[in-house]
Parts: sequence; structure tokens; C-alpha cells
Amino acid sequence: MAKTYKEINAKIQAGEAVVVTAEEMVDIVRSKGAEQAAEQVDVVTTGTFAPMCSSGAFFNTGQMVPTIKTSKVWFNKVPAYAGLAAVDAFLGVTEPSEDDPLNKIYPGEFKYGGGHVIEDLLRGERVFLEAKAYGTDCYNARKMKKYIGLEDLPNALLCNPRNGYQNYNCAVNLTDKTVYTYMGMLKHRCQNANYCSAGELSPLLNDPHYRTIGMGTRIFLGGGVGYVTWHGTQHNPHVDRTEGGVPRRPAGTIMVQGDLKQMTADWLRGISILGYGNTMAVGLGIPIPVLDAEMAAFTGVSDKELFTQVVDYGYDYTNGISRNYGEVSYYQLKSGSIVVNGKEVQTAPLSSIVKAREIAETLKQWIMDRRFYLNKPAETLPGVQS
Repeated sequence: MAKTYKEINAKIQAGEAVVVTAEEMVDIVRSKGAEQAAEQVDVVTTGTFAPMCSSGAFFNTGQMVPTIKTSKVWFNKVPAYAGLAAVDAFLGVTEPSEDDPLNKIYPGEFKYGGGHVIEDLLRGERVFLEAKAYGTDCYNARKMKKYIGLEDLPNALLCNPRNGYQNYNCAVNLTDKTVYTYMGMLKHRCQNANYCSAGELSPLLNDPHYRTIGMGTRIFLGGGVGYVTWHGTQHNPHVDRTEGGVPRRPAGTIMVQGDLKQMTADWLRGISILGYGNTMAVGLGIPIPVLDAEMAAFTGVSDKELFTQVVDYGYDYTNGISRNYGEVSYYQLKSGSIVVNGKEVQTAPLSSIVKAREIAETLKQWIMDRRFYLNKPAETLPGVQS
């Protein structure tokens, strides 16, 4: 029998909802089947914690006397985009500091950027705000300099245009030279393989056709409560899929946002990737309502049934060549090694499975404690048939 969001939320309110993590759901579906699992389980929680470069925050820095319309803004020497109204600015997590000491020694290398600024603010540190303006009759001031903390900002909104990628490549390097990429350092002649997904815990892999995820979906974001605001940039559901409907390569994405002041530095961490630059690791989790047997089956898919492609980042990726060098499951990737071109290759994740598991458990507890309810999306993400 199908369930509705209203019925599931009523069970949450009554303290009667059965909530399990995506890892736990794998065993339930395997042992009891999708039909019985759908009757037993109401919500499945997911999680991922990984670098998500298409992220940032809108800040309102507050006015001064005389008033100012900022046209150029820096936070700890990290430029923000200020082509907005008065004292609004957007800080991207990959933007590097203009005064990075590492860059002075090794041009092109950065150890501090927008993601670090966001983490510093969440840790209660004060950052140095600088702003310049061209001056108008209604905004006379031309400069602003001050130290600010998160509590000093009238508004701080985390707004990430592309998060939670539904599947991603397994990266190798088949050239004779070590390369440094957003997938980490890839040694020459395929000596290592890096991947970036939580597999069976990954949010969008548990709802491959986006039946329950869309505009208004309430989520765990950065340690607080956030929302899916639409599909993310590069959202592409039209890719090869398994018989169960799960994409075999990068597919859907989500745009998310939430009040930064509710979040914590435990789940938004500025990081620097050698040879690539700065970014931020984002903690994200989505509750999946088990509306029927189909959703139970989707949330019960295991790492052994989730596959991705091995892609050469040494030459093919940068030159727009789409060939792959095999298909591997997340079970194989998490085992620590895969075989590429007949050679055993060590694997390493850029995403943290431990943190993903913690997010799924935290979200599960929030629901069981009646602190978190499910939102039916106003409109689901564009899907395969869209």
C-alpha cells in the first residue's frame, strides 16, 4: 500500500515512524524484499561529505555611515563578487586569497580561499572585510574596512549551485607524467585511482528518478537544516543507467541553500587540493520517504549494484575525449583496489564514508526525535523523461 508525505509526517509526530539509514535499508530489502520493506520502513536517510566546488555564500555585510554601495569586496584578502545591491556580496569557495603566502613561493598554489573564510566565520573567528565603492549621491562612502564575525552580518546564506552529484567518475592517469586535478594527485602510468561518492549512502543514488527530491525538499546541510532550491548546474539525467535505473556515470545535481548561522565548521570545511586550488567539503544528507515498493527497492540498492566509469584525467578528460577504461562498482572501489587494463590499482576516496555515515545517523536521530519533518517538493527535479 502506498504512503503519503502527510501519513509519514503524522507517524513522525506520533513517534511511530520507522527510520533507517541507506546502509541499513540494503540489508532489510535483501532479507525481506521490497514489498515488505516498504510496509515496514517509512524513511531512509542518506549522507555525503565531500569537496563540492560549486558552493559559496551570500553575505549582507551591513551598512556604515556615510552609506556605501560596495563594488569590490574582500574577506581576508579573498575577493567576493559585489555586483549586487549596496552591501550584498557572494563569496565562492574556490576563490583564492590575493595575498596567499604559498602562492608567492609556488605560483598557482593556494592554501587559503573562500571555503576557509566560511569555515573561519563558523569557528567564531573574525575576518577582515575590505570594500571599495565608486560613490553616488545616495551612497557617498568609497571605502570600508573592519573586522567582522558571523554574528555581525545581518544575513549569511549558504547557496550552492551544484552539490550532491549523482554518481561521479573514477579518475586515473594513463600518461607518463603525474597530474594534479580536482580529483587529487594522480600518479603517472595508472598507479592510483581516486573516486568521490558515498556509494549506497549517496543521496541521489537512493532516488535515481528524483521521485521525492526537488524544489523545497528539506535536507541536512552543513550541520543545519537546508533546502533543495532546484536542480543544480550540469544536471543531466539523460545518461546510461542500470536495469534498476541507477546512472552509470555523472548525472543529476542539486542546488541547495540554508542559513549559514545554523551551520557548523564540522560540516563545512575549507580545503586545499595540491596543484588544483581551494574548495570546501560540504556535509549533505537527504531523507528519502519510502512511499511504495519501488522507493524501497531504490533505497535498498547496494554498493555491488552501483557502478561508475574509469576515466583518464591525464589526457582524455582535458581534451574532451569521452572513452572509459572499464566499469567498476563502489564495492570494488571501497575494497581498496580495482583492475585497470589488467593491472591492479590502489583506490582512494575524496569523500568520507565515515562522515557520510555520521550524517545519515544524525538525520535519522533528528527525525526520530521529532525535530525534522519531510517536505513534499513543489516540483521534482527534471528526470529521464523530461
